[in-house]
Amino acid sequence: MFRTGQVPSGRPAAGEPVRPAAAAAGVRRGLRKWGWASAVVVAAAGFAAGSLTLVQARGPEQPSPAATVALAALPPEAQATHRLILRGGPFPYQKDGTVFGNRERLLPLKPRGHYREYTVRTPGERTRGARRIVCGGKPPTQPEACWYTADHYASFRLIQP
Repeated sequence: MFRTGQVPSGRPAAGEPVRPAAAAAGVRRGLRKWGWASAVVVAAAGFAAGSLTLVQARGPEQPSPAATVALAALPPEAQATHRLILRGGPFPYQKDGTVFGNRERLLPLKPRGHYREYTVRTPGERTRGARRIVCGGKPPTQPEACWYTADHYASFRLIQP
């Protein structure tokens, strides 16, 4: 009927270890019963009491040396996009050359407007796809640095000319 170490409520007896899955289930039951608003109030109270600290992650100031790629090693479509950037266009997509906000904070932190994004065509893709080149500096035809992403801003590699 009852497992060893449990009381009729299904909770562990005093002094018995709590398994993580059971603890998570208890939290979910509590949130269903009391609602998310209560969880926010408890978190705010913990923050006000100084027992809760919020931390914001930040990307690296400079990409690591391992996160580089030679321009010649990029796909031919990326090399063609890079040549268009240096020439100033014309670009095949309306969004090419627009400001990249660096919301992911994976590139070095710069003022808004420093970075611009360009689409790298993906063969067989009907939409813009995930591949991009992001360049920083002014004017856009003489960028200080360019980064390549094949996974829609989840990671970047600094392009070495």
